[in-house]
Amino acid sequence: MFSLKLFKINIFSFLCALIVPFLVLGPFIPDLIISFLSLLFLYHTCSNNQYKVYNNPFFFAFLTFWFICVISSLFSDNVFISLKSSFFFIRIAIFALLISYLIETDKKILTYFYYIFLITYTILVIDGFTQYHTGVNLIGYPVDGIRVSSFFKDELILGSFLTRLFPLFFALFMIKKKNNFELCYVFLLLVFVDILVFLSAERTAFVLFNLSTLFIILFVSKYKFLRLCALIISFCFITFIASTNKQIYERYITNPIQEMGLQNEVAKKYIFSPSHDFLIRTSWNMFLDKPIFGHGPKMFRFQCKDAKYKADPKMSCENHPHNFYMQLLAETGILGFSFLLGLFIYCIYIMLKHLFYLFKFKKRFLSDYQICLLAGLFITIWPISASGNIFNNNLMMLYGLQIGFFKKK
Repeated sequence: MFSLKLFKINIFSFLCALIVPFLVLGPFIPDLIISFLSLLFLYHTCSNNQYKVYNNPFFFAFLTFWFICVISSLFSDNVFISLKSSFFFIRIAIFALLISYLIETDKKILTYFYYIFLITYTILVIDGFTQYHTGVNLIGYPVDGIRVSSFFKDELILGSFLTRLFPLFFALFMIKKKNNFELCYVFLLLVFVDILVFLSAERTAFVLFNLSTLFIILFVSKYKFLRLCALIISFCFITFIASTNKQIYERYITNPIQEMGLQNEVAKKYIFSPSHDFLIRTSWNMFLDKPIFGHGPKMFRFQCKDAKYKADPKMSCENHPHNFYMQLLAETGILGFSFLLGLFIYCIYIMLKHLFYLFKFKKRFLSDYQICLLAGLFITIWPISASGNIFNNNLMMLYGLQIGFFKKK
């Protein structure tokens, strides 16, 4: 018998899964879907008195962080610009709850996401390698020097996209029933994705991708050998590419050494690069001036130009300091920073608890699925890396996806 309620839930699940490929095309459509579904979810739960779905520790943590950001915006020098960013951050918390709710009520959402991931990654691999070998992708976007960008064109975030969503994709792969053909296909896909992240020439993405991969290999119980073999094979190709392509070798090896001042003992040392070092020191100066609530979300680009904060008058300012932790210190003060630091400490606590269960009780506290998602959360909030804008729409949507799926055993 046709069930209107089940039909609506299936539509919700499918729309949520479509966010993944739409992220490739830009933030507008996925943001529209998230906002629309979040409003419908609010209406559905409130009209049906399903308030217990909001009794969730992650939701309360998000709510607290959102409240801090809003208060910080209200104390900023430009309330409208800052509040426009922070106020609507709440939709990400509601979206994470929606994902969690749909997993409990519609198991098809896991299948939808898995196959859409599979299709999206396959298309990006084909398009990315086409762009690398021919100089243009399937729709004519040219390669940017040595940096493969695929459909992202001049945004140069292909590696970041593949990296941040990979742990979720592998988590879904863990719980999916598979035949031998599918196992072989995913194995080959893993090899090509590894190489493509390298060809994107995003150094941070490449490091974080391998960090999450090692995390998964060390702690999962299933498909450990499959992932390890894929990594070894891909690194053989990566080593060959780096040794035969001077520009790529310079991008990954020579340039970082020079930018950090590690080429000799007398060279001045920098955090990542002179530009990153300047932005981090400027963030610290901003934090010292307003240590509690900061200068307000999205205000770094304005305050950075102020001579009393600018660490080096000869350097150019940017929209954000390229580090989540320093951005929160500067824009939301110690209160906003404490949220992210607390989340990182919580992840470490969960992992230590898992290890304790393994050695003490000979059983697993986390499932392989959850370990993969924890790996994704780790690389998202990893403190020692260059990163994007924490209030960026694309990144916020990824937070919602990862946290929404984490509850599933």
